[in-house]
Amino acid sequence: MSAKSPEKFCLDRFKTPIGIALLVTDGEGQLCALDWIDFEDRLVTLMRQQHGKTALSEGAAPREITAALVAYFDGDLGAVDAIACRLAGTPFQRSVWSALRRIPAGTTTSYGALATRIRRPTAVRAVGHANGANPISVVVPCHRVIGANGALTGYGGGLERKRWLLAHEGVETAQ
Repeated sequence: MSAKSPEKFCLDRFKTPIGIALLVTDGEGQLCALDWIDFEDRLVTLMRQQHGKTALSEGAAPREITAALVAYFDGDLGAVDAIACRLAGTPFQRSVWSALRRIPAGTTTSYGALATRIRRPTAVRAVGHANGANPISVVVPCHRVIGANGALTGYGGGLERKRWLLAHEGVETAQ
Protein backbone atom coordinates (compact mmCIF):
# COMPACT_ATOMS: atom_id res chain seq x y z
CA MET A 1 0.00 0.00 0.00
CA SER A 2 1.49 3.38 -0.95
CA ALA A 3 1.38 6.49 1.20
CA LYS A 4 -0.91 9.27 0.08
CA SER A 5 0.92 11.97 -1.88
CA PRO A 6 1.13 15.35 -0.19
CA GLU A 7 -1.46 17.86 -1.32
CA LYS A 8 0.10 20.60 -3.42
CA PHE A 9 -0.25 24.26 -2.52
CA CYS A 10 1.11 27.38 -4.15
CA LEU A 11 3.10 29.92 -2.10
CA ASP A 12 3.26 33.54 -3.21
CA ARG A 13 4.81 36.61 -1.61
CA PHE A 14 2.79 39.81 -1.67
CA LYS A 15 4.00 43.27 -0.65
CA THR A 16 1.71 45.21 1.70
CA PRO A 17 2.13 48.45 3.66
CA ILE A 18 2.81 46.36 6.78
CA GLY A 19 5.25 43.85 5.37
CA ILE A 20 5.48 40.94 2.98
CA ALA A 21 2.47 38.65 3.20
CA LEU A 22 2.74 34.97 2.37
CA LEU A 23 -0.27 33.71 0.40
CA VAL A 24 -0.98 29.99 0.14
CA THR A 25 -3.58 28.79 -2.34
CA ASP A 26 -4.86 25.36 -3.28
CA GLY A 27 -5.39 23.82 -6.72
CA GLU A 28 -8.82 25.46 -7.03
CA GLY A 29 -7.40 28.92 -6.33
CA GLN A 30 -8.84 29.21 -2.83
CA LEU A 31 -6.85 31.05 -0.18
CA CYS A 32 -5.69 28.59 2.51
CA ALA A 33 -3.27 30.79 4.43
CA LEU A 34 -2.12 34.37 4.68
CA ASP A 35 0.67 35.06 7.13
CA TRP A 36 3.67 37.35 7.34
CA ILE A 37 7.15 36.57 6.06
CA ASP A 38 8.60 36.88 9.56
CA PHE A 39 6.32 34.00 10.62
CA GLU A 40 6.94 31.61 7.74
CA ASP A 41 7.78 28.71 10.08
CA ARG A 42 4.41 29.12 11.81
CA LEU A 43 2.64 29.13 8.44
CA VAL A 44 4.27 25.84 7.47
CA THR A 45 3.33 24.32 10.85
CA LEU A 46 -0.31 25.47 10.59
CA MET A 47 -0.56 24.14 7.04
CA ARG A 48 0.72 20.75 8.20
CA GLN A 49 -1.64 20.70 11.20
CA GLN A 50 -4.70 21.71 9.21
CA HIS A 51 -4.10 20.07 5.84
CA GLY A 52 -1.88 17.11 6.68
CA LYS A 53 1.01 16.29 4.42
CA THR A 54 1.53 19.30 2.19
CA ALA A 55 3.90 20.38 -0.56
CA LEU A 56 4.43 24.12 -0.95
CA SER A 57 5.81 25.31 -4.26
CA GLU A 58 6.51 28.87 -5.36
CA GLY A 59 3.94 30.37 -7.69
CA ALA A 60 1.59 33.27 -8.19
CA ALA A 61 -1.68 33.48 -6.29
CA PRO A 62 -4.77 33.95 -8.45
CA ARG A 63 -5.24 37.50 -9.70
CA GLU A 64 -8.65 37.75 -7.98
CA ILE A 65 -6.98 37.30 -4.59
CA THR A 66 -4.14 39.74 -5.14
CA ALA A 67 -6.47 42.32 -6.70
CA ALA A 68 -8.80 42.10 -3.69
CA LEU A 69 -5.86 42.53 -1.31
CA VAL A 70 -4.56 45.53 -3.26
CA ALA A 71 -8.05 47.06 -3.11
CA TYR A 72 -8.29 46.41 0.66
CA PHE A 73 -4.94 48.06 1.34
CA ASP A 74 -5.96 50.94 -0.96
CA GLY A 75 -9.05 51.56 1.20
CA ASP A 76 -11.79 49.32 -0.23
CA LEU A 77 -12.22 47.48 3.07
CA GLY A 78 -14.92 45.12 1.81
CA ALA A 79 -12.82 43.84 -1.09
CA VAL A 80 -11.45 40.91 0.91
CA ASP A 81 -14.96 39.64 1.63
CA ALA A 82 -15.10 38.23 -1.91
CA ILE A 83 -11.97 36.11 -1.49
CA ALA A 84 -12.80 32.41 -1.52
CA CYS A 85 -11.15 30.73 1.46
CA ARG A 86 -10.60 27.11 2.28
CA LEU A 87 -10.95 26.78 6.03
CA ALA A 88 -9.52 23.59 7.47
CA GLY A 89 -9.19 23.05 11.23
CA THR A 90 -11.70 21.52 13.60
CA PRO A 91 -15.45 22.15 13.35
CA PHE A 92 -15.16 24.48 16.38
CA GLN A 93 -12.29 26.44 14.80
CA ARG A 94 -14.20 26.75 11.54
CA SER A 95 -17.23 28.10 13.42
CA VAL A 96 -15.03 30.77 15.03
CA TRP A 97 -13.33 31.64 11.73
CA SER A 98 -16.68 31.88 9.95
CA ALA A 99 -17.92 34.22 12.68
CA LEU A 100 -14.77 36.34 12.26
CA ARG A 101 -15.60 36.84 8.59
CA ARG A 102 -18.95 38.33 9.63
CA ILE A 103 -17.38 41.10 11.77
CA PRO A 104 -17.73 44.23 9.61
CA ALA A 105 -14.64 46.27 8.79
CA GLY A 106 -14.32 49.24 11.11
CA THR A 107 -15.77 47.40 14.09
CA THR A 108 -14.35 45.22 16.82
CA THR A 109 -15.67 42.58 19.15
CA SER A 110 -14.42 40.82 22.25
CA TYR A 111 -13.60 37.15 22.71
CA GLY A 112 -16.64 36.83 25.00
CA ALA A 113 -18.97 38.42 22.48
CA LEU A 114 -17.58 36.17 19.76
CA ALA A 115 -18.14 33.10 21.97
CA THR A 116 -21.74 34.22 22.51
CA ARG A 117 -22.18 34.82 18.77
CA ILE A 118 -21.30 31.18 18.03
CA ARG A 119 -23.63 30.03 20.85
CA ARG A 120 -20.76 28.88 23.08
CA PRO A 121 -20.74 31.64 25.74
CA THR A 122 -18.54 29.71 28.17
CA ALA A 123 -15.92 28.90 25.52
CA VAL A 124 -14.12 32.25 25.68
CA ARG A 125 -10.65 30.73 26.09
CA ALA A 126 -11.29 28.20 23.32
CA VAL A 127 -12.40 31.06 21.06
CA GLY A 128 -9.13 32.80 21.87
CA HIS A 129 -7.16 29.69 20.96
CA ALA A 130 -9.09 29.26 17.69
CA ASN A 131 -8.50 32.93 16.92
CA GLY A 132 -4.78 32.39 17.47
CA ALA A 133 -4.77 29.37 15.14
CA ASN A 134 -6.43 31.31 12.31
CA PRO A 135 -4.25 30.66 9.25
CA ILE A 136 -5.78 33.39 7.05
CA SER A 137 -4.82 36.75 8.49
CA VAL A 138 -6.58 39.93 7.27
CA VAL A 139 -9.18 38.04 5.18
CA VAL A 140 -10.43 36.11 8.23
CA PRO A 141 -10.11 39.24 10.36
CA CYS A 142 -8.89 38.04 13.73
CA HIS A 143 -7.38 41.51 14.19
CA ARG A 144 -10.91 42.79 14.89
CA VAL A 145 -11.07 40.86 18.18
CA ILE A 146 -9.90 42.83 21.20
CA GLY A 147 -10.04 42.43 24.95
CA ALA A 148 -13.30 43.01 26.82
CA ASN A 149 -11.76 46.16 28.30
CA GLY A 150 -10.97 47.51 24.84
CA ALA A 151 -7.27 46.70 25.05
CA LEU A 152 -5.42 45.28 22.10
CA THR A 153 -4.61 41.68 22.82
CA GLY A 154 -2.34 39.26 21.01
CA TYR A 155 -2.15 39.09 17.27
CA GLY A 156 -0.08 36.49 15.45
CA GLY A 157 1.38 39.14 13.16
CA GLY A 158 2.36 41.39 16.06
CA LEU A 159 0.49 44.16 17.85
CA GLU A 160 1.91 46.86 15.56
CA ARG A 161 0.30 45.18 12.55
CA LYS A 162 -2.95 44.75 14.46
CA ARG A 163 -2.91 48.42 15.44
CA TRP A 164 -2.22 49.41 11.80
CA LEU A 165 -5.00 47.19 10.41
CA LEU A 166 -7.54 48.57 12.89
CA ALA A 167 -6.48 52.18 12.18
CA HIS A 168 -6.70 51.45 8.44
CA GLU A 169 -10.27 50.32 9.03
CA GLY A 170 -11.05 53.46 11.05
CA VAL A 171 -10.92 51.97 14.54
CA GLU A 172 -9.25 54.12 17.18
CA THR A 173 -7.22 52.17 19.68
CA ALA A 174 -5.48 53.12 22.88
CA GLN A 175 -1.74 53.39 22.39
